[in-house]
Amino acid sequence: MLIHPQFDPIAIALGPLKVHWYGLTYLVAFACAYLLTNYRAHRAPFAARGWDRQMVEDLLFFCVLGVVLGGRLGYVLFYKPTYYFQHPEDILAVWQGGMAFHGGLLGVLTAGAVFAKRQGYGFFEVADLVVPCVPLALAFGRIGNFINGELWGRVADASLPWAMVFPQSGTDFPRHPSQLYQFALEGMLLFALLWWYARVPRKQGSVASAFLFGYGVLRFVAEYFREPDSFLGSLALNLSMGQWLCVPMIILGATFWGMAQKNAFQPKGRKA
Repeated sequence: MLIHPQFDPIAIALGPLKVHWYGLTYLVAFACAYLLTNYRAHRAPFAARGWDRQMVEDLLFFCVLGVVLGGRLGYVLFYKPTYYFQHPEDILAVWQGGMAFHGGLLGVLTAGAVFAKRQGYGFFEVADLVVPCVPLALAFGRIGNFINGELWGRVADASLPWAMVFPQSGTDFPRHPSQLYQFALEGMLLFALLWWYARVPRKQGSVASAFLFGYGVLRFVAEYFREPDSFLGSLALNLSMGQWLCVPMIILGATFWGMAQKNAFQPKGRKA
């Protein structure tokens, strides 16, 4: 049975300046998203529609804001609305932890919609450009979760070769290293599938829809191995909050993909 290595959360300390591993994983995630998005922007069909490096930089600036603001507000509204209603001064205390992927996704969707409107592109064109790059960024985030020893898994059979004790959980029970499961599923596997699917031009909206569906399914599966938040536990049908938030993603992903095959999101001419 393995024991979590108990990494020092501080990667670099220069006097009063402390850089945490979790912050570094976010930095690497954003860097990868930028490089991969820029790569795609210079290839068909995006290059022919006027995409360039400056536009990618502007788009990712909007998306970073969407991730941070949406992730925090999502955690506040989806996971602890009662607490933050009673303690509104803590909403901005992001250093205490508390980010939600589904909130971050809504934030990015909003940021992408604003960017698309400003630039005169269709929303799904912007989404199709970016989403194949997202899972790799998520993978680095899950590595950060593992280093921090947070978001550990459910109790596992001690005979499982990779079962791991997370002292941060306050117990000596062997658990699934669910952060690594999510790294592998919604990170690396989804990245490989989407990158392969998007290797050739698809009908507009197809790639974005595939991301919604794929992430929803893989995250839903991974949640069976992840310990539900102690203040929520399991909800209706013995599903976690994360699983319930994945249900609309799966439904919308499948619906939008079907619509995309009928050319419902045809490209629009860009404004001059």
